[in-house]
Amino acid sequence: MTEPILSLSAARALHLAAQGLLQPRRRKARQPDLLAAIRQMGVLQIDTIHVVARSPYLVLWSRLGDYPQPWLEQALADGELFEYWAHEACFVPVEDYGLYRHRMLDPEAMGWKYSATWMKERRAEVDAVLEHIRVNGPTRSSDFERTDGQAGGWWSWKPEKRSLEVLFTTGALMIAARHNFQRIYDLAERVLPHWDDSQLPHMDEVRRELVLKAVKAMGCARAGWISDYFRTKPPRFDPETLVEQGALLRAWVDDWDDPIYVHPDHTDLLDSAAAGMLGPTLTTILSPFDPVVWDRRRALELFNFDYRLECYTPADKRKYGYFTLPILRRGALVGRVDAKAHRRDGVFELKSLVLEPAAHVSDRFTRDVAAALQRLADWHQCPQIQITQATPASFGPQLQAALSAAEPGKEAA
Repeated sequence: MTEPILSLSAARALHLAAQGLLQPRRRKARQPDLLAAIRQMGVLQIDTIHVVARSPYLVLWSRLGDYPQPWLEQALADGELFEYWAHEACFVPVEDYGLYRHRMLDPEAMGWKYSATWMKERRAEVDAVLEHIRVNGPTRSSDFERTDGQAGGWWSWKPEKRSLEVLFTTGALMIAARHNFQRIYDLAERVLPHWDDSQLPHMDEVRRELVLKAVKAMGCARAGWISDYFRTKPPRFDPETLVEQGALLRAWVDDWDDPIYVHPDHTDLLDSAAAGMLGPTLTTILSPFDPVVWDRRRALELFNFDYRLECYTPADKRKYGYFTLPILRRGALVGRVDAKAHRRDGVFELKSLVLEPAAHVSDRFTRDVAAALQRLADWHQCPQIQITQATPASFGPQLQAALSAAEPGKEAA
């Protein structure tokens, strides 16, 4: 069989189609769509920064449009999702629990996510936390009073919080629910009562399945991209072996020397992409932890978009801003915006908006970006957009004019 050859733009379109970002939704999101979107991505990464909506909510908004944020917590509380270390800390469809159980059984292989020293030296304290939950039921870290005299913060967790996280990494505890985004821990056997380790798949099956799921989620994948998606460690399953078995398809991209791999479930999408029939029309704003951009190497190779999250970079060394959101426009990553939702004032501030040098600014381009930003601002209940800085500088007034034109009578910010 002839192996398809795609243009780079067609490969991008295939990737976006698999991620649910090819075209705008045709109907208002319903609650089951949230779980379907997470299953499509495979995982939903968790982050707590909230200068704008927290990342998991924003990733879903990019795909679902306006939706009630409590749907996510409801899916967790209903047992449709569980939390664990997948790409990083993630919400994961509960049917994939068995794929991650091996990590729980070998926590010392999890690196900084698990402290063997803490478990050894503080075993009695860890056991006391576990017994507290066994007797008292679901528990938050805040239920334990701080007694070590230290200030709070992620760099200085109180001992009970560290014990909770160690027990979470071992799988003894799971996240039963969240309240105000704070984790509520409970015994794994109470959160997932029907699981026992007799159901544990063989490690070779796990490795194989995670490759297949990663390739499916990405739509098309170079071999070097695959392991990052679920952060798998050697030994890894060779995608060429899966091609030989008929479990993956192989295709090519113009000017790339190595193949891309495609899941058979995307055969029709692959054919459409190869024929130039996948037309990206969605313009939206992405989270820094969106699967499209969380792998810096992949974003550069596929979109020619050099992206780095700078919130952990000292302020004087930042190039673009604290929490820059990539701008996806009709199949291309065309810029990034460092935004802040001033919720009390109803203002969505664009502290810095920087377009890519290759972005071709036209009236349609400006209208597309303005509409996406206004939708995002409205979803934050901050309908007034304030543009503090734009690069190129000429784009600021153009964008403001497009925003004002979209809402007749609206005062310029």
